Order: sequence, then structure tokens, then C-alpha cells
Amino acid sequence: MDIKLPPKKWYVKYRIHMVAGLLGVALIVLLIKVSTGPRVIRISSESIQTASVSVGEFSEYINAEGTLQPIQTLKIYTREGGFVERMAVQDGAMLHKGDTILVLSDPELERTIQDARNQWRKQDRSFRTQLIEMEQRDISLRRSIMQTQYELSRLEKQHALDQEEYKMGFKSKAQLEVADDEYNYKLKSTQLEIESRRQDSVLNAIRREAMQDELDDARRQLARSEARLKDLVITAPADGQLSGMSLEPGLRVGSGSAIGDVKRMDAFRMKLSINEYYIDKIEVGCPATVTYEKKTYPMVVSGTVPEIKSGSFELYLVFTDSIPDNARIGKSYQARIELGGQVQSVIVPKGNFYNYTHGQWVFRLNSQGNRAVRVPVSIGRQNPRQYEILEGLQPGDVIITTGYDRIADADEIVLE
Repeated sequence: MDIKLPPKKWYVKYRIHMVAGLLGVALIVLLIKVSTGPRVIRISSESIQTASVSVGEFSEYINAEGTLQPIQTLKIYTREGGFVERMAVQDGAMLHKGDTILVLSDPELERTIQDARNQWRKQDRSFRTQLIEMEQRDISLRRSIMQTQYELSRLEKQHALDQEEYKMGFKSKAQLEVADDEYNYKLKSTQLEIESRRQDSVLNAIRREAMQDELDDARRQLARSEARLKDLVITAPADGQLSGMSLEPGLRVGSGSAIGDVKRMDAFRMKLSINEYYIDKIEVGCPATVTYEKKTYPMVVSGTVPEIKSGSFELYLVFTDSIPDNARIGKSYQARIELGGQVQSVIVPKGNFYNYTHGQWVFRLNSQGNRAVRVPVSIGRQNPRQYEILEGLQPGDVIITTGYDRIADADEIVLE
């Protein structure tokens, strides 16, 4: 006979599922705790470097390598076009100011100048001829005025004599009136004639001045034309070395063409490429130095190119006193550019931590030196050796300065 068994409790029936579920929940809680909790990395103390925070003298400067260039490069341009007739020097030659570089020829310009010379000679002959004619006319006018003045003087004397004869009774009143009328007429006529001849003299002077001006204009035009002929001879604008010259005899060169350079060799400037971080910190006039064979040569920033290319900009330095004995174009030197004077600051040696933290935090060691945690910091100025600490660290603190490529994602470091 079968015996009826009592039914099992539900928790007994599903006990295996319940245990599995509890284990799953515990695993999820553990994963959440691990993922949200601080990440701890254990590393060997020999795989990193540490440094102490201290108070000391801090000066902001940068070191950069620069290359010497001529202090000035002058472009050589042609003022007149023409064919290269003769090369006086070759590319690379050392020149003095005014030395002939090359000679051009322009037959059309030469014909134009010859025509100008002929025209000036023609005007000069015409001027001289007309000048003689006007001088002769002036002489005739002066002679005529002299004769007229003589006639007037004689007429005045005759009139005075007529008046005297009338008083003495040798002439009647009617005869005196006729003599007076004749005298007054001749007096006015003579005065008009004298005035007319004087105006003719003034007119001749004006004509002479106008002709002289025309002749002077023609002379200046000829001088300008002959100056163009001189421009066919290309000379050095300054002392220096000729470069970039690639012309040959017979080639045609246009007016205003750049045909080469003259590099001044009596002084140098240094060209440097600087990180864009310093573009607002470097100004014209900032002091700099170059050290060669234990001797320091002072320099100064002479100019900047405020155009950023590939994260850098260019600037130029010039020597303010003596220059190194081995200075030459293309020579490279390590330059130090000063960005400020020395001040007392909280400082820490440089390390690769800045590349990974952007100066916003560092790992600071505890007093035992076996653990390090993240601490926020504020970094101010920097130089090739140090950072200036504004906030977050105190003198005596020890920080990790290297190895951040392996520990940058951690929250705490355990040193073994």
C-alpha cells in the first residue's frame, strides 16, 4: 500500500537557485565595489624617481638651440631691364658696397637716350639763337628809349624858350598856344612810347625766362635718361657675400626682377624655434646668453615671428658685445633666454609627470615613504630644471616625478 508523502517546502525546492542567485549578487556587489573604489597599484620603488619640494631661488628661462644667420640679407633688384652683357663676379663672391656685379645692355634705352641728347642740343642751339636776338632787341629798345628821352628833353627846352619869347613879346599868344598844344601832344606821345618800349623789355625778359625753364626741363629730362643708363650697371648695395645669383651672359632680365642677395657678414643673428607656450612671455629686448668654451656672450631678443607652426614660433637673437671666435653662418649654439629675475619660490625638479597630469595633480608620498596618493597642485612658471609650485605642496613634501606612463590611472601607489 502506497504512503502519501507530504509536499516539500518551496524554499527546499528552489534552494539551489537561491544559493546561485545570492552568489551572483555578491559577485556583482564585489565588482561594483572594486570598480568604484580607489585603484591601488603596487610598483617597485626602483622603477620611479622621487624629489623633495623645497624653497629656493627661481628664475624663469628657457634653453633652445639656434642657428646663426646673416644679420641682414639685402635683395638685389634691377631698375632697368635688358640683356646680361657681362658678369663681373660669380655667386659666393665677397663684395664691397658699390662693387659691380653685372652689366646689362638695352639697345632701345640707348636709342631713347641718344634721341634725348639730340633734342636737348637742338633746344640749346635754338635757345642761344633766340637769346642773342632778344639781346639785340633789348639793345634796340634801350637805344630807342634813349632817343625818345632826348627828344623829350629837347622839346621841353624848346617849350621853355617859346614861353620866354612870348614874355619878351617876340611871339604872339596864338603862337604860344600852338606851341603849347604841340608840346603837350609830343609829351604824351613820348611817354606812351617810353611805356610801350618798357613793356616790350619786360615781355622779352619773361620770354627769356620761359625759354630758360624749357631748356632746364630738357636738361633734367636728359639727366634722368642718362641715369637710367647708369642703372644698367648693377652694383652691391652693401658689404657682404653674394648669393642666389644664377644669371648667365645673354639672358634677358626684366625691370624690377630679383636677381640675388647680398648677405651682410659683419654681424650675425640667431634664429630659434620656441614652444608656443612661451609666445606671450618673450618680448623684444629680453636678455639672452650663449656660452662657448666657458665664456658667456650676451645677446638680446631682436624680433619674433608671432605665427605658430607645428606648436612652435620663431624668434631672433643678436649679439650685444663680442661674438664667439668660431661664429659663422649655419653654426649652432645653445642659447639661454631669460624671462624674469630671480625670486624666492616653492620649487620642485622637473619630471615627466607634467606630460600626464598637465600640472593639475601629483603623487605625494606619506611620511614613511611607502605609499603615495594623488593631491591637486597648481604650477606656475617653469624653466628647464624646475617648476614653481603655487598651491598644493609644502616644502619638505616628497613627490613622484617619473613613471607616470604606468601609474597615471591609479589613485594610490604602494611602493615595494
